[in-house]
Amino acid sequence: MIKFLDLKTINATYEPDLSEAVQRVINSGWYLLGKENEAFENEYADFIGTKYAIGVANGLDALRLIFKAYIELGYLNEGDEVIVPANTYIASILAISDNRLKPVIVEPSVDTFNIDPFLIENAITSKTKAILLVHLYGRNAMHKEIERIVKKYNLLLIEDNAQAHGCFYGDKRTGSLGHASGHSFYPGKNLGALGDGGAVTTDDEELASMIRILGNYGNTKKYVNDYQGLNSRLDEIQAAILRVKLQRLDEDNQYRRDLAKLYLNNIVNTSIILPYLPAELEQTHVWHLFVIRNTNRDRLQKFLTEKGVQTLIHYPIPPHIQKAYSNFTFNNRGYPITEQCAAECLSLPIGKHLNESEVIEISKLINEF
Repeated sequence: MIKFLDLKTINATYEPDLSEAVQRVINSGWYLLGKENEAFENEYADFIGTKYAIGVANGLDALRLIFKAYIELGYLNEGDEVIVPANTYIASILAISDNRLKPVIVEPSVDTFNIDPFLIENAITSKTKAILLVHLYGRNAMHKEIERIVKKYNLLLIEDNAQAHGCFYGDKRTGSLGHASGHSFYPGKNLGALGDGGAVTTDDEELASMIRILGNYGNTKKYVNDYQGLNSRLDEIQAAILRVKLQRLDEDNQYRRDLAKLYLNNIVNTSIILPYLPAELEQTHVWHLFVIRNTNRDRLQKFLTEKGVQTLIHYPIPPHIQKAYSNFTFNNRGYPITEQCAAECLSLPIGKHLNESEVIEISKLINEF
């Protein structure tokens, strides 16, 4: 069986550095808000290209805390609208609604799977205060049109960079393009911890300070709570592990690009719609997922499973169809492109657990389908 993801194999490639990092934390006797977390925050901020990085418990909390901080600082108010792609993992939507803000979902481009920049302006109302830009599957979603809209309407631009660690837009990394960005270090991400973890990056000192306070119970000092905060902190062991993996992230992302190119060059079955990527953008994509489309997706997945290839579907039920949002007004509209993606998309294995011959083998099987 060619696994979709094999974390045991991937993490073994970082040894003995991972074990040494864990032992270093154990020996320190300090397990929260210590030197490892501080060092990782500085190193990750340098990597992304922002002044600040704040470690938090997970990617959802990173986004929740950004919105919560903007509310506490007076930039957002309950009921304000936030534009967000319809084609995304539900966490993007949850972060908005959890803060009693209104998600306004916009269809993606079927070529990129990311939000269609030219549909955003039609969704803007007098209550629109922010755009949550999701860099889905490791592909940059920023666009000149989005830059224009943000400036024209004086909007906050918040990035969901959970799937795009190391991705570029021009000469800047995603996660440094807007006012703030949320990052996830879920184990299967390009930069993955050995458990949950996340971070916020920003150049805004006031926002960074507020996120640190809100993520630590709302404490301005010990036992003094000026805000109703959360318990959302990146622990020392995860920070130490992420420091090890961050050193190799660009190298690992290049390996993903090499595998993606093999897929693109070797899959010739005309019933398969491959990811569209112009040559000039080849070095910007970090291929968290390699997603193909086929009108007989379920049959294709069954065929590959029977041949010993594990695949996944990201995501079979779009947020606007989920029961959790059955009372939201966007359920009264149609989102045919998002629903087409949900019906046709299939994610193939990609990452350090694969070798080139396995990618060629998968490609040959797809050509047989």
